Amino acid sequence: MKKSLLALSLLALAPFAASAADGVSYNYVEGGYVATNGKGNADADGWGLNGSVAISPNFHLFGGYSNQEIDHTSIDFDQWRAGVGYNHQISPRMDLLTRVAYEKFDAGNLGDVDGYSAEVGINGAMTNNFNGYALVGYEDGDQYDGDFYGRLGAQVKFNPNWSASADVKFADGDTQWFVGPRFSW
Repeated sequence: MKKSLLALSLLALAPFAASAADGVSYNYVEGGYVATNGKGNADADGWGLNGSVAISPNFHLFGGYSNQEIDHTSIDFDQWRAGVGYNHQISPRMDLLTRVAYEKFDAGNLGDVDGYSAEVGINGAMTNNFNGYALVGYEDGDQYDGDFYGRLGAQVKFNPNWSASADVKFADGDTQWFVGPRFSW
């Protein structure tokens, strides 16, 4: 009786279940080179780590950390990001993606800034070996005015687990870059 009730419950929920589009994984870790081309001469570069883990077919947790040093100075800064994302399949190879995150910018003795971001867009497998995403977002913080931004990213897959990953974010005259290897599972 209990088994048939469980089976009936699962069948009733089946039409509402969804998962990531084919070829898209929300389980990954990546590391690599990070650079910021800021207004004027405020350019910086360094390294970063990003990751994501699916906690259900439609939700994932994500985070990132980067450390950069401003060119021609000894000033470095850390950036943290942690959040939750929701993905909904809109075609067999494409997801609608929404994410919200807490963000922190820490420049040591120069101070730190807390904020948040929210973004929405699409994430999909263009081919068996190429994934891409396009997002628009808004970020705001306790010591800066809110701003809209755009984010583009891509992964070139070498096999089901390894790929080369790239991401670029355009915001109010600043451009932030990331490139490096990604491991997905």
